[in-house]
Amino acid sequence: MRVWLRLALLSLLLPWAGSAQDAPPGPDPETRPYTVTVEPTGNGALDAAIAAASRLVALQERAPTDVPGLLARARGDAERVRAALDSEGFFAGTFRIQVAGQDPTAVEFRPPAGGGPIPVTIRATPGPRYSIPPPPPPPRAAVAGAARAAAPLQDLVGEPARGANVVEAQSALVERLLAAGHPFAKVEERDVVVNHDRQSMEIAFTLAPGPFARFANSDVSGTQRVNERFLRRYTDRRLANYPFDPARVGRARADLTALGVFDSVRVETGDALAPDGRLPVSVTVSERARRAIGLNAAYETRFGIELGAFFEHRNLFGNAERLRLEGAATRLGASDASRTGGRLGFTFRDPFLFNTDYALVASLFLLRERLESYDRDALVGSFLAERRISDRLTINTGPVFEIGQSGPSRGTLTPNQVVGWQVGARWDGTDSLLDPRRGIRAEATVIPSYSVRDANPYVRLRATASTYFDIDGQGRSILALRGSYGQLLGTDALGVPISQRFFAGGGGSVRGYDYQSISPRIPGTRQRIGGTSLIEASVEWRQRFGTNWGGVIFVDGGRVGGGSGADAAWRLGTGVGVRYYTALGPIRADVAIPLVKQEGSQGYGLYIGIGHAF
Repeated sequence: MRVWLRLALLSLLLPWAGSAQDAPPGPDPETRPYTVTVEPTGNGALDAAIAAASRLVALQERAPTDVPGLLARARGDAERVRAALDSEGFFAGTFRIQVAGQDPTAVEFRPPAGGGPIPVTIRATPGPRYSIPPPPPPPRAAVAGAARAAAPLQDLVGEPARGANVVEAQSALVERLLAAGHPFAKVEERDVVVNHDRQSMEIAFTLAPGPFARFANSDVSGTQRVNERFLRRYTDRRLANYPFDPARVGRARADLTALGVFDSVRVETGDALAPDGRLPVSVTVSERARRAIGLNAAYETRFGIELGAFFEHRNLFGNAERLRLEGAATRLGASDASRTGGRLGFTFRDPFLFNTDYALVASLFLLRERLESYDRDALVGSFLAERRISDRLTINTGPVFEIGQSGPSRGTLTPNQVVGWQVGARWDGTDSLLDPRRGIRAEATVIPSYSVRDANPYVRLRATASTYFDIDGQGRSILALRGSYGQLLGTDALGVPISQRFFAGGGGSVRGYDYQSISPRIPGTRQRIGGTSLIEASVEWRQRFGTNWGGVIFVDGGRVGGGSGADAAWRLGTGVGVRYYTALGPIRADVAIPLVKQEGSQGYGLYIGIGHAF
């Protein structure tokens, strides 16, 4: 037996609009409460579909009714339960609705005595679940390139004959046509054939791809201080003359937002082709404030407070150029004021370098570092060409340099000059910058370098990755993992300036240990000399409590090797922390202790800042 259906299974699942009969009545002494039981069928999806479709369930609490109204609801639920069975592929299934153990369609109904709730039961027997067979040749998706367009139907072969599967297949067909350059693609007709003899459901679509189109040059509006010509050229670089693709529109919108100069960005395509056959594009923006200032602070036991400030101009010359001036004073409050350090410099970003997809990121900083591992006075800089490959991946390359002097802590400083060429990449597949709950984040740099004073070429490699697991699926219980690796290739530790070597320990490394205290040392002394290799690992459990509070427990580990002295052994630290979650991100306070105490180091560490440790 073959029955032709127009598929409307999902719409049948939606509760019907309430009629006057089901509107919440006023006070009525004849109103009777009732309870509904949907007996389990063994299929959770089917049970949920029946409960969602039933008006008996939906109106049980919010719309009390009398006995005739209850019977009317029960009779009306018959069609809805049938639709729920069909939507999950149980076309031969049966069901029974009983009110106080009686058929609601019976001519005579005897309500139970007393004023207690009337029991209502919905009992379904699913029977065999129908499946989707292979489409008969030729493919029943009628469109140019039908074999390609019909691929989503081939993917459904053998799957349950669920209404959701059919709707997803239709969406996939249209999405394929849209991505192939057809902006007005649609499904003209959708038919379903249910074959009870074969226990199957055949699907037939008639597709209308519409014309193939490329993006036209964009029209822009909403600019005030941003150069309108720049915005048009920047958008056209990403869209104009490319075949229509919704994903490309999304990437263009993300790139415009990433400029940092707009509060909102809207990119829309026209509903008809222009006379030249291209698809119109309109960009509407709302600008942010051009200038911003900010303060930041951090605290670490033993070394005291760090205070910083910045000034940022987001549209320096009218083309979304960003200039950030910043400075900081470090180790404030230390017992020896001569050990106070600081940094002062700027970062400049031109987002449209030579009208290409690359941005120029130039930075220049003066540093005064007075650390327990080394002292340094230096001018450091970089001039990088950066390109955003996708929403997640960014690459960069360009020259870097360091000019200054460095040496052992409280020792003699030796002049040094290092030049190099950086090649780097960043991947961010997480869902939040400051409070990630899922995804992977990674960054790696490779810098072939040359130490002028030592006439020594070498390569410095550093990579860090972290991943996050949403254990409870609600973002309240997070397992976070982090690992780092570093290596100096082609040299020993003494062949490069001490600032180029590796150290571990501190708030962003192995908590519980002093900053940079994990290092090879000169035998018989406490002097840290750094190493040529680095390994770090962290495990952290993050648990939220209530709306704004949370706590963490963590274990960090690290090892530095390859120095001229003895390699540093593995060092482990563990601790707990408190988080207060704000709209800007979590404020953290961590306390950690070293599991293996080092000579000359404190027995604990306290770390306060904004954002998680990683």
